[in-house]
Amino acid sequence: MGWVRVTTPLLFESKLLCISLLYLLTTVSLSLYISFSKRGCFFFSSPLIPHPLFSYPSSYGEHKHALPASHSTCSSPVFFSDYRVAFEEIHNLCRNRSLSSMNYSSPVLSYLQGKGETFAGNFSAQKRRSFFSHGDDQVRVPCGFLRDFFAKESDRVAMEQCDGVVVVSAIFGDHDKIRQPKGLGFRTLETVCFFMFIDDSTLKGLNSHNILAGADSDMIGVWRIIRLFAGGLPYDNPAMNAVIPKYLVHRLFPNAKFSIWLDAKLQLTVDPLLLLHALLISKDADMAVSKHPFNVHTMEEAMATARWRKWWDIESLRNQMETYCENGLQPWTTSKLPYTTDVPDTAMIARRHGMASNLFSCLMFNELEAFNPRDQLAFAYVRDMMSPQIRINMFDVEVFEQVVMEYRHNLKRDGAVPATAARPIRTAEPVSIKGSKCENYLLKMWGEAIDDNDGD
Repeated sequence: MGWVRVTTPLLFESKLLCISLLYLLTTVSLSLYISFSKRGCFFFSSPLIPHPLFSYPSSYGEHKHALPASHSTCSSPVFFSDYRVAFEEIHNLCRNRSLSSMNYSSPVLSYLQGKGETFAGNFSAQKRRSFFSHGDDQVRVPCGFLRDFFAKESDRVAMEQCDGVVVVSAIFGDHDKIRQPKGLGFRTLETVCFFMFIDDSTLKGLNSHNILAGADSDMIGVWRIIRLFAGGLPYDNPAMNAVIPKYLVHRLFPNAKFSIWLDAKLQLTVDPLLLLHALLISKDADMAVSKHPFNVHTMEEAMATARWRKWWDIESLRNQMETYCENGLQPWTTSKLPYTTDVPDTAMIARRHGMASNLFSCLMFNELEAFNPRDQLAFAYVRDMMSPQIRINMFDVEVFEQVVMEYRHNLKRDGAVPATAARPIRTAEPVSIKGSKCENYLLKMWGEAIDDNDGD
């Protein structure tokens, strides 16, 4: 009878090596657990598209100048649903809303038509305020497009055919790079359209890297490129032109049911369906936007805008705040709960297209044209004063930092600066707070307000 000799593999003959391997496996597992449990914002991703979305030339540098996140942990984590669950629910919502719109059972806004002095009509503060309360009387709401907005017919058709979810961004003045989203699920492009609006100078910058060099080329990876040429843009200010797709997305894409706006400095790192499901649908919200990382009161944001020269006309900033104070804007207090701030970071906005969010977007756009494209300043005024009320999920900034990657704007060659940055600052004459239209606002913000009945 023969014997079978069993030998120990050489790998396990060394006790020191075995102990080292055991230590390595234990520490790696422990570090992964601690890392994910501390961050709280780590989300399991969807089944990914297996191929790269677009290959950029090395000269383009689409991943240069990424900004580090300021938060490494999440105090209020948001967890994503299973990809298939999110996909099916959003797909069904889009289909059901398409059927309901065919039956005309859902209330819709009627928009003011015709020609105006400007793209939004140049209405007075009192006239704009008159549209804040919207009942069932079918009053036509001004919502842009009172001047021509030129786009190719093929682009208009493509925008109308996007009838599910649309992700929108814009680059004017060649200030940013076009970056492909990460983490897309394998069925996401069946439901989600990606559109990027660009102007002449951005197109020139792309052509210099041999991108979009073909006359008929209109795709860069998942992004459908909409070229808006100089004669078709209603504003001289590139930032104001970008506000059109940012706030009038429901008019540019009339059949879309959901949308996500991304500032061009951002790269989406999570599937948009998971994002909509977690931040919008599961919260039963009309809109989702991040809180501002620092400011709570609108006036704080206005002061920061003036101090850091984020808008050149300081006098107009004061006029804007006085207009809002006169018409009812109040500083944030606990009476505004569940909102814990009046100031958003609107670099990413998720929307469920419907009466409330569409009205909010129209009212916001009218304020932005009236004053400036700094939309944080008009946000609380519109949110608090409009009727019907809009339901906004204002999520924590650390969540925002985990679902997008932020990059610096393009550095201008030869010391060139944007035209708006070169514009001289229009300063404001100092005035006393006493007797100002914002006197009560400021006293409340500083905790010094006096009840009107105290002196009686």
